[in-house]
Amino acid sequence: MARFDAYFLMKPADAAAYAKEKLAYFDREADLQFTEIGDGNLNYIFRIVDARGRRSLVIKQAGHTARISDEFKLSLDRNRIEYDILKLERELAPGLVPEVYGFDPVMNCCAMEDLSDHLIMRQALLERREYPLFAEHITTFMVNTLLLTSDAVLDHKRKKALVGSFINPDLCEITEDLVYTEPFNDVKLRNLPFGPNLEFIKRELYEDEALLLESAKLKFDFLTHAQCLVHGDLHTGSIFVRPDSTKVIDPEFAFYGPAGYDVGNVVANLIFAWVNADTTMPAGRAREAFSGYLARTLEEVVDLFISKWRRLWDEKVTETVARYRGFAAWYLDGVLEDTAGVTGLELCRRIVGIAHVKDITSIAEPARRLRAERLCLSLAKRCIRERASLKTGRDYLELLKWAAGNYPRGEA
Repeated sequence: MARFDAYFLMKPADAAAYAKEKLAYFDREADLQFTEIGDGNLNYIFRIVDARGRRSLVIKQAGHTARISDEFKLSLDRNRIEYDILKLERELAPGLVPEVYGFDPVMNCCAMEDLSDHLIMRQALLERREYPLFAEHITTFMVNTLLLTSDAVLDHKRKKALVGSFINPDLCEITEDLVYTEPFNDVKLRNLPFGPNLEFIKRELYEDEALLLESAKLKFDFLTHAQCLVHGDLHTGSIFVRPDSTKVIDPEFAFYGPAGYDVGNVVANLIFAWVNADTTMPAGRAREAFSGYLARTLEEVVDLFISKWRRLWDEKVTETVARYRGFAAWYLDGVLEDTAGVTGLELCRRIVGIAHVKDITSIAEPARRLRAERLCLSLAKRCIRERASLKTGRDYLELLKWAAGNYPRGEA
């Protein structure tokens, strides 16, 4: 039996041998260098480089359990889903996802474009880098991949076939638990939050019955609303950036769900970056400039999404009843309401739960971290409770001003 005819979890050297043996990408005589570059929660990612020809690619392999915890037993089919999604997203939003070179159902891995000339956006923002084209790029990606996979545009039989192809129960279950359930109860020990904030979390989350009810409504929307093909994990750790380029990666959580899930994740993670800058940067022009850039980007993401959605709706909608007067506005209002709700959920679950973000955990001084967490949780509660009224980028900026006023710098 050949070496790669039965599944095993590869090491970097195995991935290089795999690339030479199974992929028609490198010359047989190529001098391949290899390293593992994955730092995510689920998969193993290897970068393979031809030292002489400088060609390179990335191999991503799925294991039977998540790297974040052996408790999560996962279907290996997630890499097939990712491969198929990236191909489709490349058709819908050209230039905004990496090229994929192949999928191997035996080794449960896919090969794709190496994006080493880009940076992961979360780290780039922590380094105070600015990307003036990001809002333009990410809104095109979201509008095209969401609206063009919905019943408003697709033949309904085609859409139902896609729903079936991207049933993703294992990874959806992770989202259902980590995003919609666990942040709002203290049953599981793995939820242990930042110690000095525990009483605040108990009071503001666990004991707020009105908030719990709204989170339950949002969970059932996620469970039952197969609106369009969502990326499912669209945060700044799943986006590579250069000043002139944006590439969305890691769509393994993709499934048919509410469109606002993707938009809310982008909004929330821009808020994390803003909170980090507002909390940790010393007073002065640099903080004002970078915080202002993040606030403008947040505003642009929301407003560009709305304007592009309306334009593409007018161009591409095929469903007869979707052309009735008032329907387009009603539909978009629902997407924006989901966006605000998911923004709040993401802000909660990265503070209270197993999957934190470096924007917050990298804050070393306890008083500053306490302020950052309370900013996020206070914003989260308003986004969830007032989601029907958050309709523009300016609405979110007003929330940032409110939160900063409630938690002045230097106070917890």
